Amino acid sequence: MDFIEELTWRGMIHSVMPGTDDELKKGMTTAYLGIDPTADSLHIGHLVGVMMLKHFQRAGHKPIALVGGATGMIGDPSMKSQERKLLDEPTLRHNQEAIKKQLAKFLDFDSDAPNAAILVNNYDWMKNFSFLDFIRDVGKLITVNYMMAKDSVKKRLSGESQQGMSFTEFSYQLVQGYDFLNLYREHNCKLQLGGSDQWGNMTTGTELIRRTVGGEAFCLTCPLITKADGGKFGKTESGNVWLDSRYTSPYKFYQFWLNVSDADAEKYIKIFTELSKEEIDELVALQAQDPGQRPLQRRLAKEITTMVHSEEDCNAAMEASQILFSNKATEILHNIDEATLLDVFEGVPTFEVDRADIDAKLRLGELLTDKAPVFPSKAEYRKMVQGGGFSINKEKIADPNATVDESMLLNGKYIIAQKGKKQYFLIIVK
Repeated sequence: MDFIEELTWRGMIHSVMPGTDDELKKGMTTAYLGIDPTADSLHIGHLVGVMMLKHFQRAGHKPIALVGGATGMIGDPSMKSQERKLLDEPTLRHNQEAIKKQLAKFLDFDSDAPNAAILVNNYDWMKNFSFLDFIRDVGKLITVNYMMAKDSVKKRLSGESQQGMSFTEFSYQLVQGYDFLNLYREHNCKLQLGGSDQWGNMTTGTELIRRTVGGEAFCLTCPLITKADGGKFGKTESGNVWLDSRYTSPYKFYQFWLNVSDADAEKYIKIFTELSKEEIDELVALQAQDPGQRPLQRRLAKEITTMVHSEEDCNAAMEASQILFSNKATEILHNIDEATLLDVFEGVPTFEVDRADIDAKLRLGELLTDKAPVFPSKAEYRKMVQGGGFSINKEKIADPNATVDESMLLNGKYIIAQKGKKQYFLIIVK
């Protein structure tokens, strides 16, 4: 597999330094990509870079994932209007371990293959580097004129930000440049991968390598991912879409991809899956024939949820997605876990009732008017039941005099009431 050719048809290349292709064709090459450890989980904004590393390893080359423990303590000014919070070492170490577990789902770290991936943390080579040594050995090699010419610096100094730029942030490109130099020396790393906003920092590294050891190194960037409507990729109303199920459940993760637009689905399936060009072309053709079936979104959601979580989690998310439409919905509801149940019915009107009311086996009409006012009156409740328009846990209620009992409780504490086709209510038994 030709790495650049693969990334090109997938729409994953923004800029490539001349000579990169020739270098890759000489044989196995080592490349690194930096990951910011500001949280103990990656989010889907990181996935483009991670997929670059994955394709790089698939092409027979050796990937290095660099966790920016040192640079994470500074904060990259690129595309940022203000400085970020600085992290302490225990937090950074915790985040590094969590990130490695997530990366292991994409990269082979453990085999004895010559191109097995490695994880490094730049804090390990920066922590004992004194300030005087750094400005003497690194700072003297790059001129202020060179650093000021970078877009990330110019934008912050041009008045777009009210805060200006601290010396800490100004020095960021030197620290990132030194990372490349160190990996070049220690691992014969000749290529840096990253987002297009990183180009200035990345080329500082190649310049350091040239001026320090007379070596030749290269950079390749991917475009920043956007949505077809111009909105920011990876952000929802509740914030980032995380890879860790503690922050974004597999169901919500699956739903994010399932609900992208047709135009975005065609773009994202190339970037975020390993499907071949032929498979994707076939899916695009199916989408054109019958957009309502959403074959692109379904396959995209399935592939990426399985890769990030597991096949089991993906199947559970797919099953939960059918709750509102499936004729097996009652069975599914009684089997799904509490977190997924709450995700599916997030935002619906919610009522709380006492467990004593369930134990007393109240009539449903009484519960749903007096205790949890799903209906304004018992007469309206009776009318809807007799008309066949009311369900509990997706099961039609035929008898207006039916009573409530423990068997109706999902996960021992929830009841889903449904009026008509689309009106849902969540009753929580305390």
